[in-house]
Amino acid sequence: MNRDEIDRRLERLRGERERITQVLFELEAHQGFQMLKGTLLTGATERAWIDISGRMSTLWKLFDGYGKVLGEAEELRARHNKPGQVQLAELTRLLSGTSVELTSGEIPLEERTLLGPTGEWLSLDGVVERMTPLYEETARLVASVNEVWSALLTSLGEVEEAARAVEALHASLGLREPEFDRVSRSLTSVREIARSDPMSLTSGGRADPSRIEEIGRELATLRGRLQDAVRVRDEHDDRAGAIEATIAGVAAAEHEALQAQDRVLAKIASPALPELPSSSAALRDRLAALEGLRAEGRWIELATRAAELERAAATALDQARETTGLIAGLLDRRDELRGRLDAYKAKAGRLGLAEDTALTDLHQRAHDLLWTSPCDLRRATVALADYQRAIASHSESPAEGTS
Repeated sequence: MNRDEIDRRLERLRGERERITQVLFELEAHQGFQMLKGTLLTGATERAWIDISGRMSTLWKLFDGYGKVLGEAEELRARHNKPGQVQLAELTRLLSGTSVELTSGEIPLEERTLLGPTGEWLSLDGVVERMTPLYEETARLVASVNEVWSALLTSLGEVEEAARAVEALHASLGLREPEFDRVSRSLTSVREIARSDPMSLTSGGRADPSRIEEIGRELATLRGRLQDAVRVRDEHDDRAGAIEATIAGVAAAEHEALQAQDRVLAKIASPALPELPSSSAALRDRLAALEGLRAEGRWIELATRAAELERAAATALDQARETTGLIAGLLDRRDELRGRLDAYKAKAGRLGLAEDTALTDLHQRAHDLLWTSPCDLRRATVALADYQRAIASHSESPAEGTS
């Protein structure tokens, strides 16, 4: 090359050296690289770091060889303002020839021999060609580890925040659930793995936070239970008052059922009555037991027991009201039959049958049964049906009667 070609080549190579230097420093400053470098690693991640650091070392050795030769060329050119043929030939060899000798660590394994390195020589452009795929693969590995690590640490951070929230709820309630200790041990174990060997928590080359997420779900369950306990603690007085009011309603409904039963027994003969409800006393005992749990600060158990008691009291109130309705229904049935008897008598009068002796006897029989205490509803129902059929038969037309 002539002097101008030498100077142009030197200018290009200087720019190339600066760019390569910047790129290599940026790779070493990458978050993933720094995390790998500054962490005590284990397992698959340790093996990945050994691979990455080995590749990075090779890149720097190749670049050092590149820089050494380029420096020699710059120094030679600086010493000769007007280089002669000897200097031009040497500069041409340094800048374009195979001027960079590779050491054993820089020669790819597949290109070595049984007796050792072959003493491979490369041009400056050849060094860049050798470095390019090595850099790209190293950068890919660093980015891959960083992506996995960042995803896992993000998931881990969310779960650790949940664990701190659960810890705070425990402190607020003055208790500690044994289940939390087990979950905490699991969290400690997966935290150590995520920080020292994140590549072991991957699936298909991507982060697999399933173990962390499972712990998160367990913490969410604990947190919900503890929040319920806090709510029970803060709302206990109002909640207990509402339960007590429901139980009072149960007691009132049971008393009403008893009174209805007394009225029915006095007015209805041989009634088939349902069993009287009697759960209010037991419900009051359960309510009193809640106060014992409150005094002992057993808020989680109190939350469960209070919810159960609310459901039991509501069910008992419904049952007591239903039983009262069933019992009172017998008197309603008697009153209904009386009303129907009056209606049939009015119908007989409209048909001109008020003086019919047979109908009068049937009416009197039904009337006596319905207005006698205790009333035999079964017999009264039969008597009313006989009276109804008799009226119906008398109300048929003459044509219908002879057909």
